[in-house]
Amino acid sequence: MKKNLLIIGAGGVAHVAAHKAAMNNAVLGNICIASRTLAKCDGIIDSIKRKGHIQDSEQALFSRPLDALDIPATVRLIRETESAIVVNLGAAFINMSVLEACLETGAVYIDTAIHEEPDKVCETPPWYANYEWQRKDRCAERGLTAILGAGFDPGVVNAYCALAVKRYFDRIDTIDILDVNAGSHGKYFATNFDPEINFREFIKVWTWIDRQWREYPTHSVKRIYDLPVVGPSPLYLNGHDELHSLSKNIDANSIRFWMGFGDHYINVFTVLRTLGFLSHLPVTLTTGQEVVPLKVVKALLPDPQTLAPGYTGKTCIGNFVKGWKDGQAREVLIYQVSDHHRCYEEVESQGISYTAGVPPVAAALLVAQGVWDPKTMVNVEELDPEPFIALLDRIGLPTEVKEIAPGGPESFDGAVRDLETELAESTATVTISAANPMIALAPKPATPR
Repeated sequence: MKKNLLIIGAGGVAHVAAHKAAMNNAVLGNICIASRTLAKCDGIIDSIKRKGHIQDSEQALFSRPLDALDIPATVRLIRETESAIVVNLGAAFINMSVLEACLETGAVYIDTAIHEEPDKVCETPPWYANYEWQRKDRCAERGLTAILGAGFDPGVVNAYCALAVKRYFDRIDTIDILDVNAGSHGKYFATNFDPEINFREFIKVWTWIDRQWREYPTHSVKRIYDLPVVGPSPLYLNGHDELHSLSKNIDANSIRFWMGFGDHYINVFTVLRTLGFLSHLPVTLTTGQEVVPLKVVKALLPDPQTLAPGYTGKTCIGNFVKGWKDGQAREVLIYQVSDHHRCYEEVESQGISYTAGVPPVAAALLVAQGVWDPKTMVNVEELDPEPFIALLDRIGLPTEVKEIAPGGPESFDGAVRDLETELAESTATVTISAANPMIALAPKPATPR
């Protein structure tokens, strides 16, 4: 048994993870929440106590200040807290620093997103090869378990791919990962997680088609698909973390990622990007002050955690897999649905943070119990998916599986046509009112019969 958990980060995902960890601290032991802003850590602890989520009152729950880019400071904290498992839920810029601290101390490393450098976006694929996988040999030499991308996407969707291989298919043709948030937060515009990371991942689209990397313009390929519970949803082909390990570890001809965006989001994003406000590179003002436009936008947008109290609606994230089983064509949708309001009632969080925050705790529990402990660096699809998915079923993220008639009306067509055709069908039409911008979000009046 591995005991004592260090959670690094104090944003929305860390908030959920801390709740779930406290609800399972009889297994996980003492829990420390560490971040640069100690007040945020203490706010999470207050929330856990308010909801009565401490399973074993004999185990400690406490906070510490930490700049996770400071490797020696992180090493000291791991040793001080005797943490056997570190769950890194901070900004993607700290991943390699935290991993280095784990390599020095021997603590298990778990994260939920790929590493990024502040001055680089959408680097040459596969992205994991640029940073994480370069340290894989050192993890193996030291017998260190490092589980990469253990959120939902990446994370659970990777396990769904492994489940498809293990249980549903002899041979896979295509995998289309579909991610739709059909909820409403009531704000004119907001992102559901860190705006800086959110916008950086939509600068360029790298996707895996016919066993090679293909690049497309952002939001240039659109489909509308009728997903369970959330209904018909506009989906856009995007690049995403999980493609960069799945393309290596899963034998499939094409693996694509699609994210749901409404016309209003597309409009605001396009205006911001066209005007240069989404640039990650610094600009100099007439005052001589240097600022990063993207960081200014982040400072102006709502904190994703503040969206939780009034959030309504549902999310649906899943994998549409096509291939063959026992010589017959087969199509399967493996998916999960979450409700924003129920997430708030349980852990005072919105659904996006919930779906990302529960899985790393499930991974930590499997590591603590010795079920997942490869003693090297792995991505989630390299581990047995069944205990992970079964545990998620029990702690808040139940999985559904739906058989689809091959080529029938419920089939998803992710094949990308020529760009001219795709562009013609991917336009967004929006309503604008300068006097009252919220009109753009108002429900459309019913059409008279």
